[in-house]
Amino acid sequence: MSQSVQPEFGRWQRLLWPVHRSEWKKLIPMLLIFFLITLNYNVLRTMKDSLIVTAKSSGAEVIPFLKVWAMFPMAILLTFIYTRLANRWPREIVFYIMMGFFLAFFFLFVTVLYPFRDYLHPHASADWLQEQLPQGFRGLIAMYRYWAFTGFYAMAELWGAIMLFTLFWGFANQITRVEEAKRFYGLFGIGANFSGMVAGVISMLLITYGKQVPLSFVPESERWLFLQLVLVLTCGLGVIALFRWMHREVLTDSRFYDPEKAVEDKKVKGRVSMRDSFAYLFRSRYLLCITIIVVAYNIVINLVEVVWKHQVREVYPNTDEFTYYMNQVMFFIGLVATSTALFGTGNFIRRCGWTFTALITPVALLTTSVLFFYFFFCKEGMCFAAIPVGLGLSTPTLVVFLGSLQNCISRAAKYSVFDATKELAFVPLDSESKLKGKAAIDGVCSRLGKSGGSVIHQGLLMFFSTIVASAPYVAAALLVIIGLWILAVTALGKRFNELTQQQTADALAAAKASLAESDDVEMQEQKIGA
Repeated sequence: MSQSVQPEFGRWQRLLWPVHRSEWKKLIPMLLIFFLITLNYNVLRTMKDSLIVTAKSSGAEVIPFLKVWAMFPMAILLTFIYTRLANRWPREIVFYIMMGFFLAFFFLFVTVLYPFRDYLHPHASADWLQEQLPQGFRGLIAMYRYWAFTGFYAMAELWGAIMLFTLFWGFANQITRVEEAKRFYGLFGIGANFSGMVAGVISMLLITYGKQVPLSFVPESERWLFLQLVLVLTCGLGVIALFRWMHREVLTDSRFYDPEKAVEDKKVKGRVSMRDSFAYLFRSRYLLCITIIVVAYNIVINLVEVVWKHQVREVYPNTDEFTYYMNQVMFFIGLVATSTALFGTGNFIRRCGWTFTALITPVALLTTSVLFFYFFFCKEGMCFAAIPVGLGLSTPTLVVFLGSLQNCISRAAKYSVFDATKELAFVPLDSESKLKGKAAIDGVCSRLGKSGGSVIHQGLLMFFSTIVASAPYVAAALLVIIGLWILAVTALGKRFNELTQQQTADALAAAKASLAESDDVEMQEQKIGA
């Protein structure tokens, strides 16, 4: 008699915590490291916008210039530094050096750059440039005027790119076995969304009650910022302590770390250059569709973001109010994304298929973006439709709410259904396509999308001078890009279904052939025996 096999985990444990008790020593410190890094990322993300967008003689129009002229060069520089360090030192030492570099900058900012900003910022020369140059250069001048805030913006944004996506995930891929990754990585995603909720709550509490903290050496209006950066520095030191503890207590135990079975240590023969990756990319319609999807998402996010933050600044011109509101938005992004990741993504893919799930993000962004721009144009007198009354909101507040709704849905969809369907699209491909395609798409195309949105905004601002005047063209570009995105998803879905059905049929045929072969062998053995 055959014995029934007991499931590895119960129903709820398999859904929420598919971890053996013996694995806690390895997983819990990894989760804490990941949580603290993402907590800092979410705290810094709202601070960087608040400082530069609400500054005098600045506004949301500075964001496209920051992403092209500050973010892009800094990303190249830090990537170069990281590559040189990684070629010379072990991963643990590189982690400490890069973490120390970021923490040193944030310490310098909170102790020198921000307190003495009025003396350090070149207001006189910036005012002269403002008089000489057209209004469309206002964002570029603001970036120069507030160079300390520009540096903070770039370092806060690169914290996610370097410390989270490069160093943490590189470390996790190195020490995690394949069978562990299938269970652990889903928990990391939920932890990232939850950290956004925690960061939002902490930041709102510090803004509300920070003035009551007895810090005589810090002005009352600046205490919330001081306390938030103290939180960032404390979390960074906690990450260093946990990272060191893991290397001493966990990675020295063969039960938890075996280099031969680590995900990242499975070497691929030969070097893959970016030139080869892009050449391979353009020869594959399947990979081109994935490229269009990734680039389109990033362009759409950046196109709407600038107009929305411009409207938020109009409603909340004060830095404290702006920061508080952005933290509220971040909290709801985390709430929606966590709920979707827990209960929605897997069910959508299993029950409705890849194409339906992948279409959720562009259709949701299309709907919310149309609503946002419709009421934005009505507010500015650019349309003749009557604005609904009786909602209890002023028109600017309604525009801000719809932009916030669009931002919540787009970010939550990114962390749940978008990333899941994008990664699933690579599964039916052969090893060469996965390697070369992901190298080009994840390494360059996502950044190209972010820069592309900023370049579009820059060009329109140079020509039309203001965000309001350029908004109709931004909306038109957004509709075209989302249309291409939907077409790419539809085409990719057909090919994805063909590939998966073919692989399923091949696997079934191979299983039948193997079974038939075993039956033939058994019959031959019976004949020989007879």
